[in-house]
Amino acid sequence: MSHAALVVWGAFGVSFVLGAIANRTAFCTLGAVADIVNMGAWGRMRMWLLAMAIAILGAQGLDLAGVVDLSRSFYTRPAFTWLSYIAGGFMFGIGMTLSSGCASRTLVRIGGGNLKSVVVLIVTAVAAYMTLKGLFGIWRTGYLDSVWLDWAAHGAQGQDLPSLLSALSGMDVKSLKPAIILLIAGVLLAFVFRDRDFRTSPDHILGGAAFGLAVCAGWAITGNLGFGENPDTLEATFFATNSHTIESLSFVSPLAYGLELLERWSDKSLAITFGVAAAAGMMLGSFAYALATRSFRWEGFTTIEDLRNHLLGGVLMGFGGVTALGCTIGQGVSGISTLALGSILALCAIIAGCVVTLKYQYWKLSQEA
Repeated sequence: MSHAALVVWGAFGVSFVLGAIANRTAFCTLGAVADIVNMGAWGRMRMWLLAMAIAILGAQGLDLAGVVDLSRSFYTRPAFTWLSYIAGGFMFGIGMTLSSGCASRTLVRIGGGNLKSVVVLIVTAVAAYMTLKGLFGIWRTGYLDSVWLDWAAHGAQGQDLPSLLSALSGMDVKSLKPAIILLIAGVLLAFVFRDRDFRTSPDHILGGAAFGLAVCAGWAITGNLGFGENPDTLEATFFATNSHTIESLSFVSPLAYGLELLERWSDKSLAITFGVAAAAGMMLGSFAYALATRSFRWEGFTTIEDLRNHLLGGVLMGFGGVTALGCTIGQGVSGISTLALGSILALCAIIAGCVVTLKYQYWKLSQEA
């Protein structure tokens, strides 16, 4: 089997299982934030934090062992587009709240029969494509991406925390990295498992572990199985990734590339990539679980306001997800696993956008009551 085929089928297989588990465990980043804002419940947030901790330990372990090279990921590049992380993340947070779920949750909900999520998926894909290569892309590159900081000019090899702390302290990156990894992952795990309710919830542990391990598998698939010599150029190449380098799970830009592939299927320069296969696997895995458990239910819009919110949310998710270089999984787990400062900033902006929108929605409901 070719490198490209290994990447595509590996992505599909991992995400198929993940989609089924996400459906079973109700893994939802919007729900994690909403539970805290609305009820003060941290169960689903701990599930998300567990995914981060496992992804950090797994991804960094693969990197330290020489199995993959995370420094080649676009997350860790020295170019720190801080305004894009903040603006894109904040818009994505608003969008996922209006759309009743982030991009990964949208795929899972489609698998369960939610027609509202089909609309969100289409709108998000179109907006993401416009942000990559269309009208929105002009605004993104002209007004947001143009504001950036070059960490390399300050002596850092990348924007990951070990590189930044090495540049500040003068200590060797290899000496700093293990301590930083263990400190961050240890704090997250300690917070997650200090709660007895979480420790006794198999679904919460399963959901968090599954997403964390799936991100680790993504790095191994694209960074090891998918890395080899291109028979045409005889150069070492990362096969079947849209960024042409090592990737892991993310669910906004792949929707745009999937849309482009469907529109130009006869164009032999295009092919199914890791991200596109992962998005398809996520949706079909959820669908298979829904059928197996007889939980598949059709669901549609009930009001014009509901439709309007989901349309606007899809646009904001598409624009924000591409601009911030990832979604709640792309930046919130995959990016975090590289310890990139930009991922931390984007994640905080996503949560802030979500919290502001939730509070506005609750205020609006109280005014109407």
